[in-house]
Amino acid sequence: MMKRVLYAVLLAVAMVLPQQMLARDFSNETLNYEIVYHWGMIWKHAADAKLSIRKTSDGYFSQLSGKTRSWADKVYPVRDTLKCTMDKNLRPLRYEKLTHEKDYYARDVIKFSYNYSHTNAHCTRYRKSGTTSIDLSAKAQAYDMLSVFYMLRNLDYDELTRNKNYTTVVFSGKLKEYLTINYKGVESIKMRDGSKRQAHRISFKFTQKGGKQSSDDINVWMSTDASRIPLLLVGKLPVGEVKCYYKG
Repeated sequence: MMKRVLYAVLLAVAMVLPQQMLARDFSNETLNYEIVYHWGMIWKHAADAKLSIRKTSDGYFSQLSGKTRSWADKVYPVRDTLKCTMDKNLRPLRYEKLTHEKDYYARDVIKFSYNYSHTNAHCTRYRKSGTTSIDLSAKAQAYDMLSVFYMLRNLDYDELTRNKNYTTVVFSGKLKEYLTINYKGVESIKMRDGSKRQAHRISFKFTQKGGKQSSDDINVWMSTDASRIPLLLVGKLPVGEVKCYYKG
């Protein structure tokens, strides 16, 4: 259960972009989140996540880490981390996923290269049973679970069409997935502290080759100010749902 909770949060930062983008220069930033499990009358703070980015001499480095709280550690401890190095145009150069979920350990490394409009990637997967590798490619700009998030925050939301689908490609470990978002417009949402915020609502889903859906649809609300901070995400679980609240 806790693994599914954190997995939903890690997916929530991986969205999509049409080509309308605003030029933006990201500086050092850290965003903190509370992950809440909700089922009926049950509201339980299950985990925490932190997303950060810092500017480097050649571009940017971003990291997303998630961990279960002490009570949840007794059920299913999770410590997951995503790392991404990007160039000055926020294109991914190197992506790393570190997974520590109870007794399971794994490490995936993806190295990106570009040939005109094509994206190529060499993926190395480290497991206790050994190391394997796979090559992926896309006839367009492709992203990973972190770089695509910053591209999303660069979008010109005034150019998005309500209820229209936009799709891009994400390399996630050994898979090439298709990520589709649907822009729902601006809504008022209630934060965990009771305050209300205006936010752009986006729903998105992951599909694999052949159209097989990788996960249930997830809804995300992004702030309407220039920061475009994800304020809230809601994703379904087999029992109940997960809500991830921005806390500062």
